[in-house]
Amino acid sequence: MKIVSKIALCSLLLLSAHRACPQQATVDSLKRLFKVAKVDTAKVNNYNRLAFEFKESNPDSSFYYATKAESLAKKIKYKAGIANAAVNKGNAAIISGNYTEAQKEFGKAKTIFESLVDSDENNRTFIYGLARCYSSLGVIFSQEGNYYESLDNYQNGLKLYQKIDDKVNISKSYNNIGIVYKSRGNNSKALEYFRKALKIQEETAEQSMPVTLTNIGVIYFEDRKLSLAYSYYSKAETQFKKVSNTRGYALLQNYWGDYYSKVKAKAKAERYYKKALELYESIQNKFGASLALYNLGTLYFNGKDYNRSMPLASKSLAYAREIGVLDQIYHSEKLMSDLYDAQDKPELSLKHYKNYVIARDSLNTMESTKRFDRAEMDFEYQKKEALFKEKNKRERLLLIFSIVGALLLIGLIFVLINRHQVKRRLTLQKEVAEYEQKALHLQMNPHFVFNCLGSISSFIVQNGTDSALKYLSKFSKLMRLTLEYSKDSLIPIDKEIESLQNYLELEQLRFHDKFEFRIQSSESVEFNMGLPPLLIQPFVENAILHGLVPKEGNGMIVVDFDVQNNQLVCTIWDNGIGITKSSTMKENSMKAHKSMALEITRKRLEIMEATISKSAQIEIKELQENNTITGTKVTLRLPKQYIQ
Repeated sequence: MKIVSKIALCSLLLLSAHRACPQQATVDSLKRLFKVAKVDTAKVNNYNRLAFEFKESNPDSSFYYATKAESLAKKIKYKAGIANAAVNKGNAAIISGNYTEAQKEFGKAKTIFESLVDSDENNRTFIYGLARCYSSLGVIFSQEGNYYESLDNYQNGLKLYQKIDDKVNISKSYNNIGIVYKSRGNNSKALEYFRKALKIQEETAEQSMPVTLTNIGVIYFEDRKLSLAYSYYSKAETQFKKVSNTRGYALLQNYWGDYYSKVKAKAKAERYYKKALELYESIQNKFGASLALYNLGTLYFNGKDYNRSMPLASKSLAYAREIGVLDQIYHSEKLMSDLYDAQDKPELSLKHYKNYVIARDSLNTMESTKRFDRAEMDFEYQKKEALFKEKNKRERLLLIFSIVGALLLIGLIFVLINRHQVKRRLTLQKEVAEYEQKALHLQMNPHFVFNCLGSISSFIVQNGTDSALKYLSKFSKLMRLTLEYSKDSLIPIDKEIESLQNYLELEQLRFHDKFEFRIQSSESVEFNMGLPPLLIQPFVENAILHGLVPKEGNGMIVVDFDVQNNQLVCTIWDNGIGITKSSTMKENSMKAHKSMALEITRKRLEIMEATISKSAQIEIKELQENNTITGTKVTLRLPKQYIQ
């Protein structure tokens, strides 16, 4: 898994920004209304409006008024008031960096609003409240790095905003969805959603426009288009001065700091990082403050000013641990380790390096990767399905009250029964094929383990105890990965790459760096694509043992993953002695040994073709240049499959 970038994009809470002066006027007006309000529900609504107005400028005041609203609403059993109070308390918690409390409050509000929408599905106020809950939960999951849950919640909120044609919040939803794609490294998709948001904001003069301009600038900055990044940051700076959005403006100052750090203008970078820190501290936002402290500490570290860097890094780490942001813990622990190393304090450096490794491993093992692409497809599918249901609703009502409808219904029942029987047969056939596939896979596991144990035995004899211990450590990690995914019919490509990396490193140790290797994946390979476990490893093993080991001098192996003609193409290339010479050597020396790997792999591919009705092919050819054998190339063409 790719470690999340330290640039944490500005996720909106889907709450409108306000100009500073009009905000104070609004607060004063609400306080006057509260004095004359005689109905308790009106008092609850006024408390909630006050909490809403203070959400950015003073989270403590926002929480205070939301608590007052909740207390009175519970007393008079005013459900909408309780739900809105929970939303306001959740927003105050987000601004303060308390994501656990925020998630609890939004979950409470979501439950209430769902019951209200069920009782009155066309009430715009209830729909709007439920949309706010989904969108705010999306913010929390995004900040925590759970992008699949984040996208799912954002899209649920977007559907509700589209239902009531709320253009302001539709644009904010587009912006937040863009942030999720940006966090997953899909900059082109992120830019597409940011531009959708900006188009609506320009039409409606929406005050969240500077946030979107900032995010577009970040895309260009990361794509090294610095002149465009500068242009959009400048536009955002101008727009932020017209609104009251301290959190968004603070993040822009961080980005200015990154920009000037990139162009080697250290003094300007320092000034902007300090300004960001000051703004974050003013609104008690520990998430942003931790990032600003880290950036400033890194700037001083790069300038070898370790005494100024150390307290900043320490405070950044303290904030990150307090609010439980794993990504920031990861970066701050690494900075602390580097600082102690530079100050020649190896024990403290090692302590923080171990914490850094723990955080890194935790990030890498987050398995919230199953719903990301599905969420987007489900959104389009559900949209079409809703239109289809609406279109056929009237027709079904007419058929119910007619004789023809009754006859059609009987016919439909017959068809459904028949389809159910056919589906049952197909399901049984598919299950049989899957059991055959698993049986073959179970044959591969002992084959793989047998070969690895043979390698360990050989290595111990050749290299002695210390080297063998290092080899066994790597072998145990490889076996853990293999056993973890051996029960699955498909594994993610990044896990297959990690497993191959470990295996090749083991063989490098065993054969004393006899060869080098490279594993690469093109941009067209999507992160949630999968392939059967232990499919590539046997070919890599053959390339080493029968191609490179007998070769005079060092060799090279390249494993490449690509998507061509709607197929996942896996290529294993080596510059060894070739198939012909290898076969001759085996005939002369190892007649008793018979490799099962190729035979089992061919059978697995045949079963895969029968199961999913898509082509799966294998091609092995000897490479020649000027009538000289230059190596072997194995090409596997597999159907595109996704982890469900």
